[in-house]
Amino acid sequence: MGLGLEEDHEVILGQILETLVVERADVLVIAGDVFDRASPPNSAIRQFNRFLRRVAEETEAAVVMISGNHDSGDRIEAMSVFSTASRVLVRGIADAVETPLLLRDADGEVAFSALPFSYEYVAREVFGDEGISKPEDVIAAQISAARAQVPKGARWVVVAHAFVSGGAVGETERALTRVGGIETVPSGVFDGADYVALGHLHKPQEVSARHIRYSGAPLAFGFDEAGNEKSMTVVDLTAEGVDIRTVPFRPIRQVRSLTGAFSDLLAGTPSEDFIQAILTDENSLIDPMKRLRATYSNACHLAYARQAQAPETKMLGSGRAAITPIEMVGDFMKVVRGREPNAAEVVIVADKLHAAASGEEQT
Repeated sequence: MGLGLEEDHEVILGQILETLVVERADVLVIAGDVFDRASPPNSAIRQFNRFLRRVAEETEAAVVMISGNHDSGDRIEAMSVFSTASRVLVRGIADAVETPLLLRDADGEVAFSALPFSYEYVAREVFGDEGISKPEDVIAAQISAARAQVPKGARWVVVAHAFVSGGAVGETERALTRVGGIETVPSGVFDGADYVALGHLHKPQEVSARHIRYSGAPLAFGFDEAGNEKSMTVVDLTAEGVDIRTVPFRPIRQVRSLTGAFSDLLAGTPSEDFIQAILTDENSLIDPMKRLRATYSNACHLAYARQAQAPETKMLGSGRAAITPIEMVGDFMKVVRGREPNAAEVVIVADKLHAAASGEEQT
């Protein structure tokens, strides 16, 4: 079941804009994913562009934004073409020269390094290092390039998209590795940064240290997030240290899981929330999802308590991310050849898949 979330996003974007004004924010940081797929619908692109225009017109905030693993790096990079260099840093593709956005406040300079998500095969080419084999290596290369550009004495903010060790993972985050491997990045790779703004994990959380933080997704995208409060993070970075607060979002529809007998759920209070129904009935029912939607118009997942998952299941969004094409190729090679593809083979496959995807986007 495809559920339109444009209205839900519009409300949250409005709350972000309101917070920027109330807090008199100097910078809006968006650590990817900007969109949930490489080729988002035109309506989503228009909606986001309207939001950025309002940020520019109605606030004094600069914008620092990177691509995530769901995004098309080229699409995000294109957003930087007409930006005002003194107030905007938009990065979609990794670069061996990580030039920061430099801002100044009462305590001096602050350097913002925006490190877009990059797969290993791309980073090997960008940094000329065939030893890059996992996400940790990618981030380490980006951090090294960024650190070299930070002015002496400046406070340093790093914006990155990664799975940092110790983070709490949900059911809808997509794997960051192409074929097997260790996808976690140790927090020590960010040593020297005064604040690290992370994207990828959907739950707001700090990881390893108070100044290394995921702001989380603005909306819940899976039923494992039912009951979790979504928020944006407000950071005051002074010469003395970092003060961190959260501002909760007020979504128009919640994600909820209801458990009980079908008749009891059917008699419940009508709601437009996104509903997962877990039925305790012993016998299977005829078309229960359709009947439940008479009460819960956005019911989108139905299962029986006696089963791990019922045959009739409809997930909010896409649910747990499917295996990637290159992972599928890797599994095929393990079956046929009894081994995983080597680094050279991964590069060949990844290049071909990337070329095919780019061709599709241009049609």
